Amino acid sequence: MSIRKIVLFPFAIIYGLLTAFRNFLFDFKILKSHTVNLHTICVGNLSVGGTGKTPHVEYLINLLKSECKIAILSRGYKRKTSGFVLATETSIASDIGDEPLQYKTKNPDLIVAVDGNRVNGIKKLQELSESPKLVILDDAFQHRSLKCELNIVVSEYSNLYLNDMLMPAGMLRESKKGITRADIIIVSKTPDNTTPIDIRNVIKDIKPLAHQSLFFSWVKYGEIYGFQNPAETISTLDDLFRYRIVLFTGIGNPTPMLTYLKEYASDVKHIQYPDHHTFTLQNIADIRDALDSFEGGNKIIVTTEKDAMRLKGTDLEDITNTLPLYVLPIEIDFKDKTEEFNQTILNYARTNKFYHKKYS
Repeated sequence: MSIRKIVLFPFAIIYGLLTAFRNFLFDFKILKSHTVNLHTICVGNLSVGGTGKTPHVEYLINLLKSECKIAILSRGYKRKTSGFVLATETSIASDIGDEPLQYKTKNPDLIVAVDGNRVNGIKKLQELSESPKLVILDDAFQHRSLKCELNIVVSEYSNLYLNDMLMPAGMLRESKKGITRADIIIVSKTPDNTTPIDIRNVIKDIKPLAHQSLFFSWVKYGEIYGFQNPAETISTLDDLFRYRIVLFTGIGNPTPMLTYLKEYASDVKHIQYPDHHTFTLQNIADIRDALDSFEGGNKIIVTTEKDAMRLKGTDLEDITNTLPLYVLPIEIDFKDKTEEFNQTILNYARTNKFYHKKYS
């Protein structure tokens, strides 16, 4: 254990007692969990950031949007607005947050809303003239005042909740015991070289309960496309080796993306910012200087879709439009378990019944 963790461990104990007491109040119905007459799917985690939750929400959107009218409800982290806000075609990240803006930008017909109070947010969605039949709650696993019917918890392969500690010594928002409230556990960002024995060992460590389904997901990347013109793409296999890249990121864990680009590009320089970072004019100048440090040849700037959302509609967009800026989309794949995962979700959405004993 590092010195930092040793110093912070007493505070983690206090934090753990507080969160355990709060969960106790909900478990024994001293505090009320509201139920709604909608299908509700919560996608959350036990830790703070970096688990790859966003592409899993997008996976569910693509799976379910042809099944019924769906909506996304998020708190809209780091937005400058308050209360309930419904996303429109003119929304920007400061209105609704970068992740909700990403969902709306990629799915213009999708209902996307933000509200720090999920119970109020659900009620507002139900009041819409075309109200949704299913709501995906983004990052609401600890928001226990709303009782979700289907809880999905995402945990990163290289940093499983089992090996983490409570904040502030670690990154856990609540005790590891909180995983018992999950119906589906997804181990995300599974390395490509993971063997069947490795998979079995993780399953053995997690020990999913009788009511829980456990899946592993792998990251896959789409083709790099232009920030100004999404129709302009660069083939990873055929062309990326010709380019030197400045990658800038403001996400929880950029290491997989950096590793991926280094595998295919001629050279990569990485500028890392904090998660959900608000970019400044100086940041853009630093990124331009890094690009200029490559002498001659093909050179471009690459960022994530989530980071691109925080540039759109800002004073910086005109400046970034003068740069060779491209976006690398992140997707997920369940490989040989894709059909099983899809059917688990679709069965719930179609029948309004999820045949697992609930532990919440």
